[in-house]
Amino acid sequence: MNDINFKREIADTLDRAVERATKALAAEGFGILTRIDMHSKIKEKTGKDIIPTVILGACNPNLAYEAYTANSDVSSLLPCNAVIRVIAPGKVSLEFVKPTAMMRILGDANLEKLAGMADEMVGRALANA
Repeated sequence: MNDINFKREIADTLDRAVERATKALAAEGFGILTRIDMHSKIKEKTGKDIIPTVILGACNPNLAYEAYTANSDVSSLLPCNAVIRVIAPGKVSLEFVKPTAMMRILGDANLEKLAGMADEMVGRALANA
């Protein structure tokens, strides 16, 4: 774990890890709004290769509503990203953004408190992915 995300490594394939992350986030009330296969987009746009990396834009609608109604500037920081990347054959890194780190940018103590609840949910999702 570091200042901006919760992170752990698992033995799995990229596709299965994306599925595991999606299910674990769903169990905590997060839906997936977006999926970016970053490695494919980089290849398509630049012709260059990067390690297989998928970014999921996850959102818990109840928390998003509470955050937005407290401070609409939060829109620029949503959704919460979950990054799944291959780090070795059969080994994947799961990196879920830490909501409190994102909310700290706005300097709003009320949002940071709300984000603390989201941290707990995201942390559990990561542990269960």
